[in-house]
Amino acid sequence: MVKVSHDSETPAHGQQVITACALIHNNFNGVEKVFLAKRADTKKFMPGIYELLGDHVDFGEDVKVGLKREVLEEARMNINLGDVFHEFTYNNWVKGSHSIEVVYFAAFIDPLENIKLHPDDHSGYAWITAEEVIKSMQPGRQPGDSEIQAVQRGFELLRGESMNFG
Repeated sequence: MVKVSHDSETPAHGQQVITACALIHNNFNGVEKVFLAKRADTKKFMPGIYELLGDHVDFGEDVKVGLKREVLEEARMNINLGDVFHEFTYNNWVKGSHSIEVVYFAAFIDPLENIKLHPDDHSGYAWITAEEVIKSMQPGRQPGDSEIQAVQRGFELLRGESMNFG
């Protein structure tokens, strides 16, 4: 059997793909910030944009196990996972697939100075505040982008703002 890579470019025409991402947050001197990684410019799907860490869950793999594996592969960091707080769907025009993305709260276990991004995946990273979400994430994305909405929702929940069920 041929092992198939589950990156954002592996063809999956007409398939449903499950992805999981981590809203990794940390408090820096009283200021809550979220970790974003900058996609490598060599990526065909959304090159150079800032995103949450995570990726495709392998067939039969537990979502939490898959997410922890992906963060370890992408940043050489272990994480503690919290609750799922957001989900959304999107079409990947490079793969030809439709993805369901599940977003978890998370925190790095390892010291922050140990972050080492895999260069095939990401070229840099930033810790952003709630006020910096649009400025940091909007370039290369459409207004109303689902991942931007997820990060904004994560900040709302971290601040303890009430949930809207309407």
